[in-house]
Amino acid sequence: MAENGLSLSRRFFQASLPVLNGHIPDIMARSAAGLVGEGSECLGVDDHISRDHDWGAAFCLWVPDELFATECERIESAFALLPDTFEGYPVRMMPEARMGRVGPLPLRGFYRRFLGLDRAPASLQEWRAIPEHHLCSCTNGAVFMDNSGEFTAMREALLRYYPEDIRRKKIASRCMIMAQAGQYNLARALQRGETVAAMLSAARFAEAALSMAYLLNRRFMPFYKWAPRFAQGLPILGTAAVNTLKKLAHTSWDEPNQAVPAVDAIESLCAAVAEELRRQGLASEPGSWLWPLGPSVQRGVKDPEIRRLNVMED
Repeated sequence: MAENGLSLSRRFFQASLPVLNGHIPDIMARSAAGLVGEGSECLGVDDHISRDHDWGAAFCLWVPDELFATECERIESAFALLPDTFEGYPVRMMPEARMGRVGPLPLRGFYRRFLGLDRAPASLQEWRAIPEHHLCSCTNGAVFMDNSGEFTAMREALLRYYPEDIRRKKIASRCMIMAQAGQYNLARALQRGETVAAMLSAARFAEAALSMAYLLNRRFMPFYKWAPRFAQGLPILGTAAVNTLKKLAHTSWDEPNQAVPAVDAIESLCAAVAEELRRQGLASEPGSWLWPLGPSVQRGVKDPEIRRLNVMED
């Protein structure tokens, strides 16, 4: 079985602790360590293909910003004592190999990179402004040590997920896109023989359907290329969404008769989504046509400013 980057990172950190505690004990006492951020290894999905770039034994040391600014030279001197290889794998802790993803990092600066804030979002508008895959990137992976608790406190605040008004607004938008692209425009494009439009409709539906599954499960969706992998493990409609998207991926859009099973699968998934919306108390309208369910979900938004937004917008 191929080595997993996250477990390798954890072992490398444990092996590095004596060196770091011996040379910068005061800094370690106020810092956190782990592997969180960008890269397939932070999501636990790295494989042999991942090793062609930015892969190897490494970890993040999140240092309080003011300490990072004044003690950078001491920190780098300690990191320079770490080995070049670990258990036969390359170590990517030299400054030129870090890519800004591992090694010593300013604690609040780490979150600022993804959120545009050095604290948890405090308003609905701040939540709206953050790309969802960035929220996933700063809450994935694992924290191996947190001596001050500051890094973990921020992480836990984010993992409590979107405020319900934001979740409802996003779900309303996904209803509209799934209905427009998958239940309406796809069939019309096929009837006209517009294969490129059919492909684009299927793709737009696919991304909205995946997003819907994550929203219904209250989980942040990762960067698009990993979203299907993780959706399969979502208990609410995750497998159904991925199976539907696989049918879309295997469909020849220039042969309308072969597209019938894909169109039927879309309708089945939309029916399941509509039922789940009713089960979660997000909508009450009957039927599987998601277009009227979008406005219904949005009417449940309490904040007047968010409720007034175009229903197709996030």
